[in-house]
Amino acid sequence: MKHFLLTLLFAPLIGFGQNILYLGGKAHLGNGEFIDVSAISVNNGKFEMVANAKTIRINPQAFDTIIHIYDHHVYPAFIATNTTLGITEISAVRATNDYRETGTFKPHVRSLIAYNAESVIIPTIRSNGVLLAQIAPQGGRITGSSSVMKLDGWNWEDAVLKADDGIHLNWPRYFVQTGWWAEPGDIKKTEEYDMQCQEMEDYFVKSKSFYESKSTVNDLPMMAMQGLFSGEKRLYIHANLQREMTDAILFAKNMGVKYMAIVGAREAHKMAAFLKENNIPVILDRIHRLPATESTGVDVPYKQASILHEAGVKFAFCYQGDMEAMGQRNLPFSAGTAVAHGLHYEEAVKALTLNTAEILGIDEHTGQIKAGMDATFFISKGDALDMMGNDVKHAFIKGQSIDLDNKQKVLNRKYRKKFGLEVN
Repeated sequence: MKHFLLTLLFAPLIGFGQNILYLGGKAHLGNGEFIDVSAISVNNGKFEMVANAKTIRINPQAFDTIIHIYDHHVYPAFIATNTTLGITEISAVRATNDYRETGTFKPHVRSLIAYNAESVIIPTIRSNGVLLAQIAPQGGRITGSSSVMKLDGWNWEDAVLKADDGIHLNWPRYFVQTGWWAEPGDIKKTEEYDMQCQEMEDYFVKSKSFYESKSTVNDLPMMAMQGLFSGEKRLYIHANLQREMTDAILFAKNMGVKYMAIVGAREAHKMAAFLKENNIPVILDRIHRLPATESTGVDVPYKQASILHEAGVKFAFCYQGDMEAMGQRNLPFSAGTAVAHGLHYEEAVKALTLNTAEILGIDEHTGQIKAGMDATFFISKGDALDMMGNDVKHAFIKGQSIDLDNKQKVLNRKYRKKFGLEVN
């Protein structure tokens, strides 16, 4: 068998289909475990062996190529959630924004077919280890259906990992904040809350009746809703306040929704026991935010992940809000902030990988470095959760090496060269 012994520098030159051993890396497996000196083999796009190099005997002849990655960190692909990445480009140019349709109840609107695999934002996200993303539409009460995409591909058909994984519901707001961010006003109860909840209930009752009737009528919105009752899709409920989340969970259970998750969940730490009891996972709002009220501690958003972990609640991170598409590059650093405020490091990695994969329903194929799983992972010179250490050298999706160059790096090299500075 042909055998090479290479350094990490030559990793992109290795062809797909070879049996490759990555030796010596500090492996963060994504399931909460860590191997200080790892031996990870990849064959035909799958992890074939994941072991502690200190405790096994390695036969070099069993591999086509051995790549030494000592002093480097190995991670499963980080997964972004609830993002408009790929369906928006320049917020000030309306023609590039394809994430919002008119109407109130739009479960049949699919982010999948709007996804632009050629977005120049996507390579900037990959550079920090985010290789998979849940692309979700916005606007209305039911915004539409999200899909999970690989952040590399020729088109949306090539990039899709899981089509129509779930439907997104904006739960009515029980309280509203008056004023604006620079001059916030009073918090007032919404007068339309009960009416909006009733409208939502009527729509779900109609949808469930359509599902139970096994109707063959070609009603696209009703057909899109069927997966919530059969268990093929998840309901992602966007809510933040304790009252809203409690009402939403009880509503979904009463409607017969099989799987659900709360997105946003700014007050999830106040009802951790209820979430645990009902086995409800949460996708946390971006950690780098101001507290919701004057009486809330400024560090509560940073500590929320640790509190939920201690309570046994499954959670993941997201980076929704202003500039969310390009902001996905900062997703790993959100987890890093949670680590600085009490969350165990490997649990933070798990929240970016396996937890997210389980919530999105893709954990059979990805989310951890484990034999038999897709070899979707990356290698970083330093700590990937630290903005000073994140230095992704190589990344792979299903064993295929992907390009980590992007427009920002091109401009960096261009102007460094212009002014006679060292080019990285």
